[in-house]
Amino acid sequence: MTNTVQNIVPHLWYDKEATEAAEFYASIFPDSKITNITTLHDTPSGDANLVSFELWGQNFMAISAGPYFKFNPSISFFVNFDPSRDKDASELINEVWNKLSEGGTVLMPLDKYPFSEKYGWIQDKYGLSWQLILTNPEGEERPTIIPSFTFTGDKYGKAEEAIHFYSSVFKNSKQGHIAHYPGGMEPNKEGTIMFADFRLGNQWFVGMDSGDDHKFSFNEAISFMVYCDTQAEIDYYWDKLSAVPEAEQCGWLKDMYGVSWQIVPLEMDEMMSNCTPEQFDRVNKAILQMKKLDLAEIQRVYKEK
Repeated sequence: MTNTVQNIVPHLWYDKEATEAAEFYASIFPDSKITNITTLHDTPSGDANLVSFELWGQNFMAISAGPYFKFNPSISFFVNFDPSRDKDASELINEVWNKLSEGGTVLMPLDKYPFSEKYGWIQDKYGLSWQLILTNPEGEERPTIIPSFTFTGDKYGKAEEAIHFYSSVFKNSKQGHIAHYPGGMEPNKEGTIMFADFRLGNQWFVGMDSGDDHKFSFNEAISFMVYCDTQAEIDYYWDKLSAVPEAEQCGWLKDMYGVSWQIVPLEMDEMMSNCTPEQFDRVNKAILQMKKLDLAEIQRVYKEK
């Protein structure tokens, strides 16, 4: 895979608001736009809207497919406001915070903390969580928006193990910064991960442990689409990541930590954007019958006359 393609794309599940939410986010962040809206017919949730969009240069997907999963802070999005990249970073972080705050819930107020001049954690009106930070411009450059995993509850203390596991699965992975909790920061145990960032392929992630008594854990509301060039690649990621057989459906799987992934052929994106409604429906129906996706069968159905 070339480094120009973002080969891991966050996928957000909404009840009915995917288009509205994507438009809201695109209006808040710089260099953002909706790139495609498609309707999937006759899914288990009825008709479902699929929305592709870019936020500050990062690709996202969203779907409106019924009230089955609710966002929670176990997966949030770190947003780096870097003064070395944008001279108005300090004003911009305030603007974005104020817009995300409308109808939202503050988890940590936008304020000065030991690790940043300006940082805050907000759950927006759709329930999606964002961590906004004024980045230290001396540090190594990072993308503007980075998905972040919080390991808590029965997954508490697993962040470092998970980072090593994911890094072993994805090619060209890299460990970035890592900071462990010191002693005296109960309920967090000394040596667990306070903050770490890591790259899988060309996508950066953040991982952290939280010993607080949170009532949330990873679920399907946020999953990660892994784009594959070949069936061999689909098979590889499927075999490495899938740990919950009953969660396998339509290219979706769940790993040993409860994080959801979708292992999908890159070619399907091109098919879906260049197809007739009939082709679209045929491909969609075929996928609904599959657990792991079968690229040859998808191609065959797509080309049927």
